[in-house]
Amino acid sequence: MPASPSTARAINDRVALRLLQQEGPLTAGQLKQLTGLSRPTVADLVERLTAAGLIEVVGESGEQRRGPNARLYGIVADRAQLAALDVRTEGVSVVVSDLLGRELARASVPIADDTGTGPAVEQAVTLVERAAKEAGAERLHTVGVGAPGLIDPATGELRDSSGLPEWHRRLVAALQERLPARVIVENETNLAALAEQRDGAARDRDTFVLLWLGHGTGAAVVLDGRLRRGASGGTGEIGFLPVPGTSTLPSATDCEGGFHSLAGSAAIAELAAGHGLVATAVSPGEPEAAALVRQAVATLSSPSASPSPSPSASSGADRFLSALADRLAIGAASVVAVLDPGCVVLGGEVGQVGGEVLAARVGERLARMSPLPVEVRASALGGGAVLRGALLTARESAQDDLFAPRSR
Repeated sequence: MPASPSTARAINDRVALRLLQQEGPLTAGQLKQLTGLSRPTVADLVERLTAAGLIEVVGESGEQRRGPNARLYGIVADRAQLAALDVRTEGVSVVVSDLLGRELARASVPIADDTGTGPAVEQAVTLVERAAKEAGAERLHTVGVGAPGLIDPATGELRDSSGLPEWHRRLVAALQERLPARVIVENETNLAALAEQRDGAARDRDTFVLLWLGHGTGAAVVLDGRLRRGASGGTGEIGFLPVPGTSTLPSATDCEGGFHSLAGSAAIAELAAGHGLVATAVSPGEPEAAALVRQAVATLSSPSASPSPSPSASSGADRFLSALADRLAIGAASVVAVLDPGCVVLGGEVGQVGGEVLAARVGERLARMSPLPVEVRASALGGGAVLRGALLTARESAQDDLFAPRSR
């Protein structure tokens, strides 16, 4: 059945808004060309969207053109302000942006292990409130939160997870009470995968697996363009994957003995120490493993970058990266054998600093271990992918709400 006039208008409006989001400011003529709509229809939708406060004239298309046909229309960026949170066991980072994703404020706060649940929640919520105030946001529309642990697919809530602080779960409720705003919670690794697909190493892939390598380990699975969460929200809990090379097996409440024992930051630091490597983190909160991998790659790539370059230092760095690649290939091979993703992104801080040097070594080992073709890539966004993914999620949600047709 043909769409009713009101439905057709709503569809046209959303198409135009998405084009303005993706392409930036456009003239009415450019909207006509890109949408295939008639000139009168485009004129009507421009008038509707302007009256609704969703778009505005932001300039003209060229010095030689004047008048209505030269006006450039763009989305009203300050129609809504958004926030994105990266919640870690050691602290919280926040970014506040406008509706187009342009950053307005950024802040972070460390939260010590011995901080009580109440004080920890208060520190985190206060951080968001201060960042919003700095950005000039009287009211946040949507907040995207990336956190470790399982997200209940039925309720969207962060589930109880062993090893994670209680304040993580309390934080979400506190944000909803204090802001107020729509709060969306997603697993941190899933958000990192969304960011890598949109802006990072997987831009050309609609099927891939991101292997998170930071303080801990995790994986995110994107198949046919869709993020897969599993029946209980636990897809990608690769830290619990039983693997050879550990002294025990993981349990339902402890990933010790699983892949985490080979590829978590503490395990990588221990491996590096065995090869005589030492390094200092370049930023607060950076996993020790990332600093060590960065130093090893720098030593191999440019011996002069090492504080005390020597053949033995280069040899130690080479052996360390080879041993690390062996470990990562074990976990990656299991994922490849089950999912056949065609591409594995080494994500997180460790994956980013390992770069092509580490990715190539893992790829070589996978080629020997698996009959399935797979490309291994280094993260382009590293640890920042979580915040980026949370912001993208918040922006999509806000735009879906604001761009939805209103009843008349």
